[in-house]
Amino acid sequence: MKLLVVQVAALSYDFWQKHASADFWKKLNKKNIKTIFPALTCPVQASFRTGLPPAEHGMIANGFFYKKLCKTFFWEQSSAIYDGKRIWDKFRRNGGTVGQICWQQSIGRDSDLILSPAPIHKHHGGMIQDFYSKPDGLYSLLCTEIGQDFNLRSYWGPFTSIESTKWIASAAAKLLVSDGATDLLLVYLPHLDYDLQKFGPDSQKAKDAFIQAEKEVEKLFAAAKLAGYEMLLFGDYAITAAEQPIFPNRILWDAGFFVERNVQGRLYPDLYASRAFAMVDHQIAHIYLADKSEIGAVAELFDDVKGLLRILTRNEMNNERCGDIIMEAAAGSWFSYKWWDHPSEAPDYATHVDIHNKPGFDPCELFMSLWPPMSVEQDDTKIKGTHGSSYLPEHDVFCGTTFELDSNISSLLDASVMVGAMLEK
Repeated sequence: MKLLVVQVAALSYDFWQKHASADFWKKLNKKNIKTIFPALTCPVQASFRTGLPPAEHGMIANGFFYKKLCKTFFWEQSSAIYDGKRIWDKFRRNGGTVGQICWQQSIGRDSDLILSPAPIHKHHGGMIQDFYSKPDGLYSLLCTEIGQDFNLRSYWGPFTSIESTKWIASAAAKLLVSDGATDLLLVYLPHLDYDLQKFGPDSQKAKDAFIQAEKEVEKLFAAAKLAGYEMLLFGDYAITAAEQPIFPNRILWDAGFFVERNVQGRLYPDLYASRAFAMVDHQIAHIYLADKSEIGAVAELFDDVKGLLRILTRNEMNNERCGDIIMEAAAGSWFSYKWWDHPSEAPDYATHVDIHNKPGFDPCELFMSLWPPMSVEQDDTKIKGTHGSSYLPEHDVFCGTTFELDSNISSLLDASVMVGAMLEK
């Protein structure tokens, strides 16, 4: 069989219902499905590719904390990072081919075609934009055919735009009709993620973003039909309104659990000496303890924190990468990684787009600050949309197919298992 899977960031069912207008939607079998918790990019993608929840595949956020190194790892790209058999393993053993375009943790030996942003950061500053490409030379070929290179700055940071999604959709459309087309192709379209976080899901900017993204989805729908592919289209999470940031590391510092290191007036985390540290990602926070006997004392610090929905223990989301305490923010709230009180105390990376060195996700990277010039915004109250929760009906995501959609499919994991079964026929 030939199947195109398109993941559209932030395509919740409610958001789709509110804004969809193109005729091609009428040709899809559609339904709302439950996403996973935490509803974040990397956990969702790992779950779809394995049919497993995060507690089993190990992507418990967009990053993880490695206790032996006392270091966080965000947005790492090796496909070996997450566990579990791929839903296409048997399919490939039987001669089927698999491709992934801009899916996280895709680089490795479990796919036949890979396109993934892989810039080189120069020691003296600056960046060489490039892609990891399998087969070698594929990215350069596509840039020539499309007529432009992929601009990483349109993919993440204060200059994000529809251009990254346009390039990805164009590349996928060309690959579907190429001699090197794979039987299964997974494509990620990021555009809705940006303006919904920056301006909120109910803003005019969010509506405009949907109209832009809809055109690119329609492009892929037409390309799949032309190339004889079935199509599965799904959203990963719902972005809901954000009103209040929570600062767990400040709370831990005030109580003496989190330790800072003062370097020329800037406060860096000392994770070697800290008794507790919160690795945050949108609406989830993993708190890691040096001494597990202090779980009760640390959990009590958050009993009356405004904006907190619940506190979980490792038993409720059991994976070795999980925090000893796991917290979920309530509707309208999200977790900020910051521990300092004054902008002058911020570590150097705080004012830059630096997705790897920050020990937590920073949505403020979507905003440019007026001062200092060309720096990242530090005001967390500018964030108007967030995600990660999955417990409310409004968190349901869109699922649409060109083939018959079984009435028993009610979750993203169900959809994954369904695709795996289709590939094995």
